[in-house]
Amino acid sequence: MPKAVFKAKKFMPVNLRPLIIMLALIAAIHPAPAQPTLRITTAGGQSVLSWPTNIGNYLLQSSTNLASRNWQTFSNPIPVTLGSNLAVTIANSSKAMFFRLYRDTNAPSGIAGMVLIPAGEFTIGDTLDGENDALPTNVTVSAFYMESNLVTYSTWQPVYDWATNNGYGFVNAGEGKLASHPVQKLNWHDCVKWCNARSQQTGLAPVYYADAGFSQLYTNGESTQVFANWTNSGFRLPTEAEWEKAARGGVSGQRFPWGNTIDWSQANYYSYWITDTNQTFTNYFAYDFAPTNGYAPVFNDGVVPYTSPVGSFAANGYGLYDMAGNVQEWCWDWYDDNLTSTGSPYAGGTDPRGPTSSPYALRVSRGGSWINKANLAPCAQRTIHSPNLALNSFGLRCVRAP
Repeated sequence: MPKAVFKAKKFMPVNLRPLIIMLALIAAIHPAPAQPTLRITTAGGQSVLSWPTNIGNYLLQSSTNLASRNWQTFSNPIPVTLGSNLAVTIANSSKAMFFRLYRDTNAPSGIAGMVLIPAGEFTIGDTLDGENDALPTNVTVSAFYMESNLVTYSTWQPVYDWATNNGYGFVNAGEGKLASHPVQKLNWHDCVKWCNARSQQTGLAPVYYADAGFSQLYTNGESTQVFANWTNSGFRLPTEAEWEKAARGGVSGQRFPWGNTIDWSQANYYSYWITDTNQTFTNYFAYDFAPTNGYAPVFNDGVVPYTSPVGSFAANGYGLYDMAGNVQEWCWDWYDDNLTSTGSPYAGGTDPRGPTSSPYALRVSRGGSWINKANLAPCAQRTIHSPNLALNSFGLRCVRAP
């Protein structure tokens, strides 16, 4: 086992007894790559621990006893994004606490950029905008890994090439404005088959099958009967409940991952303006604070689609980028506006995976896009489409079981 590398140590008097906060960084492989630094700042009776957002697969862990090595992943409070860092604020107490960044070897091997979304209950849906198909309900979701960024065209293409040379068939090849932009023009079936191919290519057990017995891998066609083996470790689409928990970033009750208003400094979307009753040209949605009508000007180069490089905006509290805007993200779930239907996340429970079918033959996407108005970007907004439809505003983001 590699030895811990201690980065800093602080002693502070609290109630006339010393508080020890020790920061440690440990690598789970040897020799280790360049190590990120865990920093501490103090103010009054609080300490702030911070580390870079772009390191991937590192967990903040704490212990009260180095001798027993009882390290536990630190999840309360949940880290929040401060500029280019993740940070947690803790109250100083008389008990000694030790902290480290731990490189998680259980994270997806060889796949950079996945972050752990912690298990727990959250409130899916809200009543902020009068949506009657997303009424708030408490749901429990198990821990899972999610890609911090949308799947880029540079990530999509080599897997697609491998798949088409190994028996897979796609209706749409996928497009990307640039290598660093999200892949788009994909239907739901393209995404599911690509997840399977990516799993096979990286030596993981694929999730999606063409039969309930999980004997025939789903590689071709556009069947309405696709079955998920949830115990397998491969890449897959998030469920609606997983997606919304991740999008909210550990915060509840807000319209967007960062708050209740939106502008072009926060997301890539279309700002819709109208002439009001006073003959004033103004934003149609009161929470849209973009300064003009139209597409985000920094990405509007006259060549559609006006997608943006992934990660162009600040991450949410879990370290996820573009959870609002850029391209819509396909989810696993069938759509049903009967919120009490079996499997609906709005019926509550643990790890809901949606109904077994849709009365409208529609699947769900989330997050809004470069071409969509601000009202499709909120965390609770459900967008629905035929799973056979592919537009230049449809993309994906993968998840995996821990």
